[in-house]
Amino acid sequence: MSIALSGQDKSTLRTAAYGAVSLMAAATGSPHKAATNASIALTSATGLVGHVLAAKAKDIELKGKTVAELADRVLPALTAAMELLGKQAPAEADNFRGTILLAIEAAQVHQDKPSTTTAEMARKITAALDAAGMATADSGAASAAASGQDRPELQKAIEEIVDSGFVGVSLRVHDERGEWVGSAGAAELGGTAKPPTNGHVRIGSNTKTFTATLVLQLVAEGKVGLDTPAADYLPEFGLDERITVRMLLQHTSGVFNFSGEVYDDGTVVPGIPIPYGTTGKEWVDNRLKTYRPQELVELALSKPARFEPGTGWSYSNTNYVLARLLIEKVTGRSVAEEMQRLILGPLGLSGTVVPAASPEIPEPHAHAYYRYEDAGQQKTIDITRQNPSWISSGGDMISTTQDLHTFISALMGGKLLPAPLLAEMCTPHPTGIPNMDYGLGVFVVNTDGGGTVISHNGAAVGHAALMYSTPDGSKTLTAALNCVDDADLSIATAFLNAQQRLVNEVFCGGQADPAQPAD
Repeated sequence: MSIALSGQDKSTLRTAAYGAVSLMAAATGSPHKAATNASIALTSATGLVGHVLAAKAKDIELKGKTVAELADRVLPALTAAMELLGKQAPAEADNFRGTILLAIEAAQVHQDKPSTTTAEMARKITAALDAAGMATADSGAASAAASGQDRPELQKAIEEIVDSGFVGVSLRVHDERGEWVGSAGAAELGGTAKPPTNGHVRIGSNTKTFTATLVLQLVAEGKVGLDTPAADYLPEFGLDERITVRMLLQHTSGVFNFSGEVYDDGTVVPGIPIPYGTTGKEWVDNRLKTYRPQELVELALSKPARFEPGTGWSYSNTNYVLARLLIEKVTGRSVAEEMQRLILGPLGLSGTVVPAASPEIPEPHAHAYYRYEDAGQQKTIDITRQNPSWISSGGDMISTTQDLHTFISALMGGKLLPAPLLAEMCTPHPTGIPNMDYGLGVFVVNTDGGGTVISHNGAAVGHAALMYSTPDGSKTLTAALNCVDDADLSIATAFLNAQQRLVNEVFCGGQADPAQPAD
């Protein structure tokens, strides 16, 4: 397909492309090297885009600008460029997007001072690239779903979930009938606006699937051995030499859960203050406190192990904080940077954030709430802003239903891991939970109809996220929920029923879906 581009159109494309390079270069410790690497990537583009970018004209005036000034000009230009190409030649739009993502990745190679700054800039650039298409797709899906005409059973299901006690729900389903997106309830208590259909949500333990995938990608790169003792990579903690990397991802290490343990006889051994049980008020008062991953691990290792390594199964957030520290030790980069390099960047997950200790959550989003007793009075407060470092890589990430779909579909479709490692990931290990075994960072759920779905759900104090897929990635269900949480986990039964109801509707035949362990 041939299209005609005006001089102004070409200027927009060049400004967007070379502006993205300038933004990334300004965010790195080696701006000249970053700009050189990224520019080489731009000039390697093919097709119409390649011809335009190869002729770098004098119409680009980017020198002497601050990062903020550059961003104000470049990010809208990226969106405009995608709109321009998307209307006339979608294939060229995809080519342009891929070229820019390749360039910003090249800008980060051999970075002198790796930091979350570059990852955040890459996220903003990716978001700008996706803004045009996302706005069109999201508004169209929302419009179609608003009436519930095309999939009335799904609209009814999420409305009934709201009636069961949730403030709001948004749902995204990809199956043989295409994509369906809808929402019900409210984005805020007392408000009338529905939750955004592709809003940001704290995804809780869905984070574990991302972290496990990252470790397995390092296994594929030959940097980590799945059956190597974790102590070989993290000697500073004095870990039991029998604990392997596999055991961390599989929850078979026996390591104490730093967020507390409940034993079979009912004995509760507390860890750090968490939003549930007797420490709810303490967590509320300190919800902006920062925990270092190392201190969470050290607390856990100061407690007796739950069982001998490899002899049982017990869900422990400590396993995944150790996995995070292992990633950072092996690569010399932060988990956020490795996530960007291997997952977020390649898949274009512009709505997904590894927040570290930041309490912020990008717009748009539904609000999260917490109810507690203070001096004999019941109080309900907005806790949308909270420091997630207390759970670390056991459940700190932020994402969207679109990004969760893209991720789990790509993962199960073999786009992130070699087939043998994907098979290892999805090999079920008994958990003691009926019809629900655990692989490496995923639950393997048996349906009543004899089928299997791969899943990981998560709750993050007032927010929750669901993520299900068939083993081949062809059918997915992702959802975001917001609620009023409390120390007694009063919403737990409704959460269990919501999972069960949605899985029954989407995965043909339904199933009893026991609640997965809370974060």
